Amino acid sequence: MMLQKKICVLGPTGVGKTSLIKQFVEGIFSEKYLTSIGVKIDKKIIDSTFTPIQLMIWDLEGIDKYCGFNPRYLRGAAAYIIVMDQTRSASFVEAIEIFKEAQKHSDSPAFLVINKQDLPTAISWEQNDVESVSALFKGHFLTSAKTGSQVEEMFRFLAKTIMD
Repeated sequence: MMLQKKICVLGPTGVGKTSLIKQFVEGIFSEKYLTSIGVKIDKKIIDSTFTPIQLMIWDLEGIDKYCGFNPRYLRGAAAYIIVMDQTRSASFVEAIEIFKEAQKHSDSPAFLVINKQDLPTAISWEQNDVESVSALFKGHFLTSAKTGSQVEEMFRFLAKTIMD
């Protein structure tokens, strides 16, 4: 028997949502930037301790202040990931706004992913900032879709969390 779990990936435009998913599912990174429109669904099976889990990963189009996301996409999600880009400090503010909006429509656990760790950061984190933001989420990860750093670990942690 295999379990299926729906995971939604949300975030501002251009933060690397599709690249993170492509790195996790296919193990590849492309320099080409393609804007996602609507939703693209990818699948990957994770062997967990007891039962294999098929993650149904919903890659939602980038959200900006002019167009929110469709809250129906969150229906039935076991968890959702909010992605931000550490090279653009505005993406942090946008990511938190998206998180607050998502919270209105889902009580599933949320995970924060700070992507593009292979590039210089534009965000100066104070220790108390990190702690207060981390408290909002079930987990937070510093990832690089380009190098693959922490991508597999993040999805495995998420799968384990939703199974526990």
